[in-house]
Amino acid sequence: MDKSFLKSSSIVTGMTFLSRILGLIRDFFIAKYFGANGLTDAFLVAFRIPNFLRRLFGEGAFSQAFIPILAEAKANETQAEVQNIINHIGTKFLKVLIIITLVAVIAAPVIIFMFAWGFYFESDPTKFNLASDMLRITFPYLLLISLTAFSGSILNTYDQFAVPAFTPVLLNISMILSSVYLSQYLAEPIMALAWGVLIGGVLQLLFQIPFLIKIQKLPKLAKGDHQAVKKLKKRMLPALFGVSVSQINLLIDTMIASVLVSGSVSWLYYSDRLLELPLALIGIALATVALAKLSKHYANKDTQQFTQTIDYALKIGLVLGLPACVGLILLAEPLMVTLFQYDKFSVFAAHQSSLSLMAYGSGLMAFIMVKVLAPVFLARGDTTTPVKAGVVAMLSNVFLNAILGYYFDHVGLAIATSISALINGAILYYYLKKQSIFTFSQELVKMLFKVLMASFIMVLFILNFDQAQSVYINADAFSRVATLVTTVCLSAFVYFLSLRILGVRMKKL
Repeated sequence: MDKSFLKSSSIVTGMTFLSRILGLIRDFFIAKYFGANGLTDAFLVAFRIPNFLRRLFGEGAFSQAFIPILAEAKANETQAEVQNIINHIGTKFLKVLIIITLVAVIAAPVIIFMFAWGFYFESDPTKFNLASDMLRITFPYLLLISLTAFSGSILNTYDQFAVPAFTPVLLNISMILSSVYLSQYLAEPIMALAWGVLIGGVLQLLFQIPFLIKIQKLPKLAKGDHQAVKKLKKRMLPALFGVSVSQINLLIDTMIASVLVSGSVSWLYYSDRLLELPLALIGIALATVALAKLSKHYANKDTQQFTQTIDYALKIGLVLGLPACVGLILLAEPLMVTLFQYDKFSVFAAHQSSLSLMAYGSGLMAFIMVKVLAPVFLARGDTTTPVKAGVVAMLSNVFLNAILGYYFDHVGLAIATSISALINGAILYYYLKKQSIFTFSQELVKMLFKVLMASFIMVLFILNFDQAQSVYINADAFSRVATLVTTVCLSAFVYFLSLRILGVRMKKL
């Protein structure tokens, strides 16, 4: 077992857990103060556009392409040359982000039309105009958070995982305070959320700087060009698409949801947010650490450690991901009611959101698999293969959206996204096996069987123990939380006890 992998992934998971809990609190306040309606649809579109691009430029393609380059330089070059690479790539990255941000702020209505055309064709232009105004405030967040991700990639390469994992906390705090306090002083209260996003971006970037100074890797402006920039472009351009297919699919869901009834965008958002909690704690945490570790092992030509890291990441993803998948499906409505169904967030909105949560939750293992397998190719400098898988997955999603969205509205869009993630993961594994990079070990297959058995036992427990939906709806907030926490904790106990009886020792794993 790679103890450093376990320690690093635990740090990322712990910090990410704190961030996601605050994220749920943030969403609680958004639901409580603003509900799920046309106004929240407008904000969520204005927030999702830069957030989508952030995951491409920041946490997605850029980080995935940049970390292997930096790891290779760290292993083989002088510290002065490593700093030189950081300076040149950082300077070029900054220039591109400034241009994109300026164009987006000027052309905000055009961008809203591109990503949510349904708003434009509504008889009341309020939603479209509001979304355009908020996008002018939220889009600079892309520049700020992408530079934050660039800084985080440097810190991750130097095994400083805690700081980048903590920074999202600052965005959540900013949005919470803005929704509670700033909204009271604005003519259109929901605009406070847009300002909260921008302020959060500033705080996140500033927070990273002292830690970069501490490791003596603070980026500086540089003139001219560098071979590393060309290498980054070569790897990043195809990776822009390949590693961010799930986000592209979610954006497509938003586009189509904009033509459905008001509230559809918000229903998908709240269900996606609950999906993001286990996905971040398991999939993103594993992917973040795995990319850095895999890049290091590949640079050092350590094939055994490279393969073991993949196997280890998949085992952790399986043991933690499958019960989370079950929980999201079986406890979808209790989760929505307990967390969000207060004041302006209606019982109907909670029910509609729970339906799409069940659809998203069914694909959780596929999302985790993609998060773990895509970095394997990227650590080897192969950005082409994830693109091949991504193209097929995205086309599948568009095709399934057209069919399932027509018959099942917003729930159909969530089902299509989950199926496309499964297709993406299957193709990635096919190429890993075909190129003799990695194949499932017998130990991993045995683990799968035991996890399935333990999950089945947990399903039987939840079905017999959990309260009826009406109990949650009619209860007060404290009773809801107490009931849900009891169900979740006892279910987890049953699951891990079942694993132990089946011979799985978490300490040995």
